[in-house]
Amino acid sequence: MNARIASVATLAALAGALGVACGPKQVSTTPGQMAEVLVVLLPDSDTGTTGRAVVSNPSGSVDLAAARASAVARPSRRPGPVTTMSEQEVQRLFGAALSAMPPAPRHFTLYFRLNSNELTDESRALLPQILSLVRQRAVPEVLVVGHTDTIGASRVNVDLGMNRATTVRNVLVQAGLDASTVEVTSHGERDLLFQTPDETAEPRNRRVEIAVR
Repeated sequence: MNARIASVATLAALAGALGVACGPKQVSTTPGQMAEVLVVLLPDSDTGTTGRAVVSNPSGSVDLAAARASAVARPSRRPGPVTTMSEQEVQRLFGAALSAMPPAPRHFTLYFRLNSNELTDESRALLPQILSLVRQRAVPEVLVVGHTDTIGASRVNVDLGMNRATTVRNVLVQAGLDASTVEVTSHGERDLLFQTPDETAEPRNRRVEIAVR
């Protein structure tokens, strides 16, 4: 799950320490830090999903697991108690920092036909949405990563993954995107979405993953 962490030191006007993470986000304080830090768990701005955060110091830890759950972390005492902030309070403390943040990365997965760099019809239908999103970014960065299943030799699959990534890159560039904003690479069969034995045809592993930043 994705989680955003907002933190502000009580002795400072505002600290825009925001991040996105998979799994519980770890927030730790040590005796050398400021007297108090307020930590707030915010839903992912893209999906609305709220993940988890663990706020800890040498005296103990507390879990944040709900939207706008918050806790004060003090170097010399156990963090907490956990309370829920109102949306108005979140905006008062973090509104300026949240507004200044770049849009969260968006991820897309496109799938390919067997032993081919031809997109499936369903994946090809996603291309207009991807193009529209990239054009909305002021300074877009697009990472295109090619993947394969385990059919064939590993070194051949690296090349096949690169061919697939390059195919998608060419589609984006031909549609008008600046080629310098699109980076391509291949993982071949090294990063399977679904683990399979060698020489196993798995259509869900024949894919290109796109990250739009």
